[in-house]
Amino acid sequence: MDNLINRVIIVGGGSAGWLTACILAAELDLSNSNYTVTLVESSDINPIGVGEGTWPTMRATLKKIGISENEFINCCDASFKQGSQFNDWQGLTSTNPVYPQDSYIHPFTVPVEFQNINLAPHWQPYSEQVCFADAVSTQSVLAKQGKAPKLITSPEYSFIGNYGYHLDAGKFSGLLKKHAINKLNVKHVIDNVTEIHNDDSGFINHIETEKNGAIAGDIFVDCTGFASLLIGKHYNIDFINKQDQLFNNTAIAIQAPYDDPNQDIASCTLSTAQTNGWIWDIGLQSRRGVGHVFSSDHTTTDAAEIQLRQYLTPTIGIKQAEALPARTINFTPGYREKFWHNNCLAIGMSAGFIEPLEASALALIEQSANFLAEQFPKNRAIMPIIAKRYNQTTSQHWTQIIEFLKLHYVLTKRTDSQYWLDNVDPKSMPDSLIENLELWQHQYPYRLDQAGYNPLFPAASYQYVMFGMGFKSNPIAKRQDKQIELRAQQLFNENRLRTQQQSAVLTSNRDLLNKVKKFGFAKI
Repeated sequence: MDNLINRVIIVGGGSAGWLTACILAAELDLSNSNYTVTLVESSDINPIGVGEGTWPTMRATLKKIGISENEFINCCDASFKQGSQFNDWQGLTSTNPVYPQDSYIHPFTVPVEFQNINLAPHWQPYSEQVCFADAVSTQSVLAKQGKAPKLITSPEYSFIGNYGYHLDAGKFSGLLKKHAINKLNVKHVIDNVTEIHNDDSGFINHIETEKNGAIAGDIFVDCTGFASLLIGKHYNIDFINKQDQLFNNTAIAIQAPYDDPNQDIASCTLSTAQTNGWIWDIGLQSRRGVGHVFSSDHTTTDAAEIQLRQYLTPTIGIKQAEALPARTINFTPGYREKFWHNNCLAIGMSAGFIEPLEASALALIEQSANFLAEQFPKNRAIMPIIAKRYNQTTSQHWTQIIEFLKLHYVLTKRTDSQYWLDNVDPKSMPDSLIENLELWQHQYPYRLDQAGYNPLFPAASYQYVMFGMGFKSNPIAKRQDKQIELRAQQLFNENRLRTQQQSAVLTSNRDLLNKVKKFGFAKI
């Protein structure tokens, strides 16, 4: 009985700590079990709070832990996110009316009938007439129009277009904290950890705190962010530096107001390439979160901040753009060699961190917390088996993310700085990406290209980025199946019609959010 795992101690708050607490508490049902979940956080540490974009997976997570979508939207200043829009990444000027500017969208909705047919080869002959995302999905057109992904008559968490959220990270962690304590029976301790004590087998037995003394547990979750108190400082698990592949290591963040409180809210995260990095632009209900991610090896913080304020000037004016306070965050891109060691596992930035391109930070927290909740070890004897699988899965996720993010850089035609030239150097590319790019020159990317179980980014995501960046395949000639070709043309026509129909009925993001405040979605 001494080996049973009943007591979970989460060290650290913020989005990582409180989201993990909620997911665990919902799965273990603390009100009707012998399990306890205790979160210990310091009052002296402020969360970084710049993770303001989610994947569509967040809808299922919020529903699972019992938070109403109406409450979430109203409490977290949230808006709807339908994908990411990349501006100026190719570095090309086009006179083609289909591509009036260097811009493409990676929508959250996969191409129509993606599991049954690869539409890429059927689209490529028409690539000068219609961009890939517009041809295979309604969402990119609707996102460019600033449309919402659903109607006010839609139930909570249901959708017409697949969507995630933009949110205020501080308000989000506050909502999770309130929900965890008041609804899910999570214990909360505000205190500083002074020491970490192992038992004779090397497992953590308890943490020592300033005011509350010893807090014992059976499993410890490190959500202490960059400090990585448990997995890093206590267990000395090595950190794998990936700056040789993803150069960006600094971010400057600014919260910018709207000129008009009724101003349109973008349906995508806007990502605009700069000389030595890129700028994110996230529209919430009451403000925008804007920041410049860049490589300090290629430019200075002062130069990057000037570019960020110049980006803001056209929308809020030069005086306000220059006056808004900015926050600088330094980071080393990479991840831990192991994420679960003995009875300690890392979730969030204690496990690793890379630039926020494609908003993977909160998604990885969800993935990790759900793995722990669903595979929760009953006793210490089976913990090494689950830990091994957690390490394998999480390591695979990190390598997949790095490969996918690097894909955004390697197809550029920009030559305006050493930063972009270095990014297309094969020496900076993961071997798996080099292999795939070679393969995709001769065949279209599709499901079987992906190794591993349950990839974070489906082949559809690779298609959206590659074809958005102008990549073309030159496959071997094959016998044309007229039935498949006819089916592809039918799907293109149906998608065009469906886009027109949805555009006619869907309102703007701002309009739907105003209706949510007034009426709310129907509860499921």
